[in-house]
Amino acid sequence: MLDRVLSQRRARQFNRIIRNGKLTFLCLFLTVIVLRGNLGAGKFGTPEKDLDEIRETFSYIRRRAEPRRVLEEATTATAAQKSGESTVSGSNNYAEFDITKILKDVDDGVEEFKRDPSLPYSLGPKISDWDQQRGEWLKKNPNFPNFIAENKPRVLLVTGSSPKPCENPVGDHYLLKSIKNKIDYCRLHGIEVFYNMALLDAEMAGFWAKLPLIRKLLLSHPEVEFLWWMDSDAMFTDMAFEVPWERYKDHNFVMHGWNEMIYDQKNWIGLNTGSFLLRNCQWSLDMLDTWAPMGPKGKVREEAGKLLTSELKDRPVFEADDQSAMVYILATQKEKWGNKVYLENHYYLHGYWGILVDRYEEMIENYRPGFGDHRWPLVTHFVGCKPCGKFGDYPVERCLKQMDRAFNFGDNQILQMYGFTHKSLGSRRVKRVRNETSNPLEVRDELGLLHPAFKAVKVSSSS
Repeated sequence: MLDRVLSQRRARQFNRIIRNGKLTFLCLFLTVIVLRGNLGAGKFGTPEKDLDEIRETFSYIRRRAEPRRVLEEATTATAAQKSGESTVSGSNNYAEFDITKILKDVDDGVEEFKRDPSLPYSLGPKISDWDQQRGEWLKKNPNFPNFIAENKPRVLLVTGSSPKPCENPVGDHYLLKSIKNKIDYCRLHGIEVFYNMALLDAEMAGFWAKLPLIRKLLLSHPEVEFLWWMDSDAMFTDMAFEVPWERYKDHNFVMHGWNEMIYDQKNWIGLNTGSFLLRNCQWSLDMLDTWAPMGPKGKVREEAGKLLTSELKDRPVFEADDQSAMVYILATQKEKWGNKVYLENHYYLHGYWGILVDRYEEMIENYRPGFGDHRWPLVTHFVGCKPCGKFGDYPVERCLKQMDRAFNFGDNQILQMYGFTHKSLGSRRVKRVRNETSNPLEVRDELGLLHPAFKAVKVSSSS
């Protein structure tokens, strides 16, 4: 029929189109079958199920793209902050955050206990048999001896700082350096550390905050033979010096000072209470009870300050401080307390920074750690610098530079154990001072600080 309608050539072309159409239709049919198997209900389900699964598939693809969208938004927000544009959410910039928002104490509605102002101030209930109580406790707890080796008492070093951030941003950095320095010394000498950030008695704020804490720790740790108080602005600068504990076997209170300045001159700077040793005994509790009454802030402290200024040599007019009060107690009650107080000046239990820091290079050139005295001071105390406050008694730049030098001076003795040292006393960077070897245990420990003899604890062998 096609031959009658079309020419022979046209007929062959039409037949070829029909065959190609059949092949195309077959391919389309197979494609639909494959798509239904992958995107549909899985087993040739209903069209509704096919549609649901297709939607779910595209939803999954959209969820996969979500992290990228969030990342792009975060990048856009960061760019906007850099360009000064505002964002809907809070800033991620710590420097711009108002820290006072989270420093406010939450009032729990519970009233704090208040002392009766008509009664004299007291650190706590009167204790008169502490030596007996403590002795019985030590007998019942032989695993916690008050001496960890012969002539080696168990010592607790106590220091601390305010519960709030420093008033200047850099102050907390220097507090961190100070506690790191103390931890290093105590680790080498087998001394435990207690760092306090709580004001235990609001009336004893400021100079006097240490007294309630010291009493509480003495009573809570009968295993401790000596408590070593150290101000936060004091640093150890002789890591090799071991306190001559045998020297104080007959004494309960050790402070840096001079007998003549205290007992003869009544000089208010005749001793220093920024670094001292106090034995855990009844005598010490009695001393704390005698020391504390000048401390409550307000009228009591102000009136006590007037008394101290009138009685002590060269003391300026200001409220009572713990150091002046101790000078007054010893100068006026020598018979009662003097025989158990040791005023140490053979080494620097407290060393005034103003006469020490400029001589560090001379010390390094001529001496070595282990003396503890003017040749290599045990402690460098930055009296008057007040790095955590807004104002001090000395220029800020000088204080901070010299505190860095003191820290590095002590830290070099730690780093040398591991083959490093600071590039200079004013540098944070370190340099290698010895080459590593394949026999590390044969490296010479020049200062004997890796395994110091004074840290060793005798362990009794069990049967």
